[in-house]
Amino acid sequence: MHPRLLQLGHIAIPTYGALTALALIAALAAAVHFARRLALDPNKIWTLSLTAILTTLVAARLLLVLAHLGAFLHHPFWILGLASPRDFWIAPASAALGVAAAILYALAEGLPLLRVADCLASAAAFAFAINRIGAFVGGLDFGTPTTLPWSVTYTSRIAALWYRTPLGIPLHPVQLYDAAAALVIFALLIWWLPRRGRNYSQDGELAGAALFLWGLSSSALDLFRATQTRLVFSLILCAVAVLAGAALWMERAAGASAGEPGSYTSNR
Repeated sequence: MHPRLLQLGHIAIPTYGALTALALIAALAAAVHFARRLALDPNKIWTLSLTAILTTLVAARLLLVLAHLGAFLHHPFWILGLASPRDFWIAPASAALGVAAAILYALAEGLPLLRVADCLASAAAFAFAINRIGAFVGGLDFGTPTTLPWSVTYTSRIAALWYRTPLGIPLHPVQLYDAAAALVIFALLIWWLPRRGRNYSQDGELAGAALFLWGLSSSALDLFRATQTRLVFSLILCAVAVLAGAALWMERAAGASAGEPGSYTSNR
């Protein structure tokens, strides 16, 4: 595979980082598109999404510095320039801070939280699929050894240096499994959007479905990941996602039985 996209003098541009940037751009564009479909202000959704993304990125580096303060004081540019933090808790913690920033912005602007979650669910699924493809190409978050014919064998020493990817061993392409699951969820939400109930509209049903399906698929695919040290933590996140998705759907069912009127008109 190709963990390094470009080499500009002493500066290496990782493929994973480049595709992650592409994923964020795609997420912003998708969020604005779905905002129009859900009768939300596209400008506010753009600002909300950008706020969440920037908060997540800045928080990830700050948490990395705090976790390795001694190394940062001696080699600040080395720490800040890491292609991917090796502390498994940094990504979910920084993402949680990004979500908190988005919620605060939505409350300040008077946006309906559940409808905003519906808007961002499809965008997040699409972005996650691109991100996982980047992880596969770069060698990050690799799978367990396998003899299956579709296994992937990494040979790049850069991947081993940056991500501790084992070389010369056939592995499950679990990153592609993740990408496929995310694309299925994305397609389902796209199909679902114009088919929402006509007599009532329960905000949160798309987000609930996305959380539920992501939790189930991710917990199943964790069996094929080589990073078993974070398996328990990952399973907890998956369980929380499944429970949150189920809670949103229970609320949807209650709204359906009560015959709630539509809360918005989709701009189709």
